[in-house]
Amino acid sequence: MLGPPGTPPLPPQTAVGREGVPGGPLWLRFVSGPDVDALGVSRAEVLAAVEGAVRAQGEGNVVLEPRVHLVPPNGGAGHFNVLRGHLGIENVSGVKVVGDFVGNWRLGLPSELALVLLLDPGTGVPLGIVDGTLITAARTGAVTALGARHLAREDARVLGHLGARGSAWWNVTMLDDLFGFEEIRVTSRRAASREEFAARLGEELGKPVRAVGTPEEALVGADIMVEATRLSEPQVLVRTGWVTPGTMVIPYGTISAVELDLVDVMDKVVVDDWGQATVGPLGALRRHVDSGRLGRHNLHGELGEIVAGRVPGRERPEERTLFWHRGLATTDVAVAHLLLRRAEAAGRGTVVRYR
Repeated sequence: MLGPPGTPPLPPQTAVGREGVPGGPLWLRFVSGPDVDALGVSRAEVLAAVEGAVRAQGEGNVVLEPRVHLVPPNGGAGHFNVLRGHLGIENVSGVKVVGDFVGNWRLGLPSELALVLLLDPGTGVPLGIVDGTLITAARTGAVTALGARHLAREDARVLGHLGARGSAWWNVTMLDDLFGFEEIRVTSRRAASREEFAARLGEELGKPVRAVGTPEEALVGADIMVEATRLSEPQVLVRTGWVTPGTMVIPYGTISAVELDLVDVMDKVVVDDWGQATVGPLGALRRHVDSGRLGRHNLHGELGEIVAGRVPGRERPEERTLFWHRGLATTDVAVAHLLLRRAEAAGRGTVVRYR
C-alpha cells in the first residue's frame, strides 16, 4: 500500500503501529532524491546537524561502529560501504549503505549512491528510508568545514582544492560560507570537469573561482588545502614541502595522495574517529597508520573532543594542522533524521505499509 507525495504527516511510530493496538499496521516514509531536493534544507542547517552529532560523539553520547566493506566480484568497478551508528541526542539509530563506483560518471550517475535506514532504538521499528546520496556529499562537506572552523587560521584567505565530484561542491561552498575566501583554486584530472566545477562555484558564490591544471598550482600558497580526489591507486598529489607554517591540510580521499612524511611536519593531527582510522585497507593515511607513522603517540585527538571543548583546536597562528576524516555514520543519521522530520512536516515522501 503506497501513499503518494503529499500524504499527511504520520504520528510518531510505536511498536504497536499507527493504529495504537497490538498487531496494528506499521508504516514508514521513503524520502526520495527529488523529495530531498524539494525540502530545500540549507547548508547552514546541514552544518548545524553535523556539528550536533560530532559534539555528541565528543561527549560520549553516540554509538559509532567502524564501517565495513562489501566488495562484489565486479572486476574492481566499485564496492559498498556499510556505516552504522546511534545518535543519543535524537534517540535514533541508523544504517547507511553507500556504493563507491568511481566510473559511474561515464553513465551519468553519481559515484556514491546511498540509502539511509532510520530505526527506533527502543523497539527496532523502521522509521524511514532516506535517499542518502546528497546526505553523503553534504555531511562530508560539513565535516570538512567543521574541522577547518577549529583547526584553520581565522584569517585563512586562500583555498586550494583537489577534486571536482561528489563532496567537492559542499567542501568549497561550506568552507567559503565560514571564511569568505579571497582566492579559490580548484583542479581535477579532467579539464572539462574542473572548468565546469569552477564555473558553477563562481556562480553560486558570486566570486571568481580559478580552475588550474595541476595540484601544485592549486595548493602552493594556500592557507587551507583539501584533497578529495578519486584515485584508483596511490599517487602523490600533495607534497609535504608545500605545507608552510600556518597551513591546514585536509586529505580524505579513499586512496592515498600524500607523502609518508606529511604527518612528520604537522603540529597537530586530528581524525574524526580513531576507531575507523585503524580498520580496513582504505583511507588517505592508512599507510601512515600501518607503518607506525601515525598512532596514539602523535594523534592530537578526535574532532568531537575539540568541538566538545575537551581538547584544544588551533592554538597558534603558525601551527601546521592536519584533519583526516573517514566519514561518521552518526552524521549520516543526523542529517537523514533532519530530512525525515522535515518531510513529515511538509507531507513529502511516499508512505509505505511495512507490516
